[in-house]
Amino acid sequence: MKDLKIKNIARLCLIPLVLGLTSCAGSKKDKVQLYEPVNYSKNDAVEYEIKTIREIPESDCVKAFWRAGILKENVSGNQKVQTLYNDMMQKVVDAYNKSLSEQKYLDSLGYYESLKAMNYPRLSQLAKSDSQLRSLINSKVPGLGNAKPQKSVSLSSTINGTVTVFVDKGVKVEKGVGRPDAMLGSGFFISSDGYIITNHHVISSCVDPKYEGFARCYIKLAEDPDTRIPAKIVGWDSTIDLALLKAEVRAPYVFTLGSSSDLNVGDKVYAIGSPLGLDRTLTSGIISAKDRELFTSGKVFQIDAAVNSGNSGGPLIDSQARVQAIVFAGVQNYQGLNFAIPVEYLRYELPLLAAGGKRRHPWTGAYGKTKRLPGSGAKNEGLSVMYTMPGSPAYLAGLEVGQTIVAIGGTKVTSLDDLQYYLMQRKAGSIVRVTTLSEEGVRKEHTLYLNVRPDSPGYEVYTHDLISGALVPILGTELVRSSSKDKREYTISRLIKGSLADVSGFSEGDPIKILSTQVSPDKTAISLTLYARKRKNGFLDVGLGLAAPLDSPYYF
Repeated sequence: MKDLKIKNIARLCLIPLVLGLTSCAGSKKDKVQLYEPVNYSKNDAVEYEIKTIREIPESDCVKAFWRAGILKENVSGNQKVQTLYNDMMQKVVDAYNKSLSEQKYLDSLGYYESLKAMNYPRLSQLAKSDSQLRSLINSKVPGLGNAKPQKSVSLSSTINGTVTVFVDKGVKVEKGVGRPDAMLGSGFFISSDGYIITNHHVISSCVDPKYEGFARCYIKLAEDPDTRIPAKIVGWDSTIDLALLKAEVRAPYVFTLGSSSDLNVGDKVYAIGSPLGLDRTLTSGIISAKDRELFTSGKVFQIDAAVNSGNSGGPLIDSQARVQAIVFAGVQNYQGLNFAIPVEYLRYELPLLAAGGKRRHPWTGAYGKTKRLPGSGAKNEGLSVMYTMPGSPAYLAGLEVGQTIVAIGGTKVTSLDDLQYYLMQRKAGSIVRVTTLSEEGVRKEHTLYLNVRPDSPGYEVYTHDLISGALVPILGTELVRSSSKDKREYTISRLIKGSLADVSGFSEGDPIKILSTQVSPDKTAISLTLYARKRKNGFLDVGLGLAAPLDSPYYF
């Protein structure tokens, strides 16, 4: 069971410092890899960009095509650029045809959608459309293609469709005494031929390259808890905390995936699992909330059904025995405060998990929040762009601060959630078309390449931008230098409402002096030492230590 401490990870740790800290070392920042924009008015810069694009490996032909498209948009009437664009486009078409012949339909879909986003003129002539490819993909995915509605069954009879996931980690020696070391979790069958869903954190030691110990994954059937059956880990996703296993066994019962959209707060649900290793345990409760932000992508359910260590990965079902969510976490020492992953995320993830290996989420290198007019009953208007990292796809595609994303891939975007749900279904390494509205209401189309989301987006920002810009997504403050003599002195020029800096009492116009910055060894957090003269504190000088996470749900 993944225990969660009661804390809001998106809150800032604010620590007043004694005056002695004024003697701290000067501002220390990791080496910045600043992006140098291409000067499209200079012929040698264009020639160099052409050379760079042609050197991109064949495996990244989609990125090369996208880069060639950006070059073509900015340089008109250049035959070399047009030839480059045509060559890169043909490489993507060739890759599409090759993947189709090899029946790698997930790859084919990525190539097709990239060509579609770039307005490929002969799209209708391609052998398979996007809808046909999705149908082919789903037909081969366990739990989707061959899923058949189960006949009406009693809840107790569904227990045989669950398993105990047992990760044997050998023997752990403490103070000269050895004892068995293992990880226990739960799982459930989604196909008759032995495909099982569980949580990533249950089997993480089996797939984590940093783990140096012994680890083997097994399952135990509910009807035969004494027999260990080896299980292969097919695919896993650490971000959404899901994993797909395969065991050579015939499933005694196969669960049907429901639709979490059918659930409302207050609806009754049932959790099945192996709390503390006690298999065949069924508990009940209600949906307490549907919008808890515990992941960096998407929201999860809060439930009050009793779950404990060992329940992780078990199904949360409704009264008709349909899986509505996957139990994944609880708060230690607090009863009735537990969480589950909506089954829609599993539906999005299954084709990617079934493809095998680690699921790599896409990102564009941007940061933003849902745009909503103030006042009760106001509707969401889209996703407000608040920052783009220099050199990122969002930056190169021309996304600007102040624009509002209103559509992606032809799908309407009214909130950050809408965009995250769309990206959850996409592979990194493809191109999407995004529609924005400027503050003046001007509509614009952008083509964005989906890079692989880094483990710590904030660290990428920190090392690819000046501190004055990097603190926009990290703290919620944009800075301008206020002294030509001391490079550490700034003034807050922009403050994001609800950001870490905002809730900590900073205001626009506040002068600050950054004395030092330090990134944690695992690159998940940053600490800053600074002087500040807050307007809300009467502009009194105060030394502060700030700590902030380098990831949040607002990076996309």
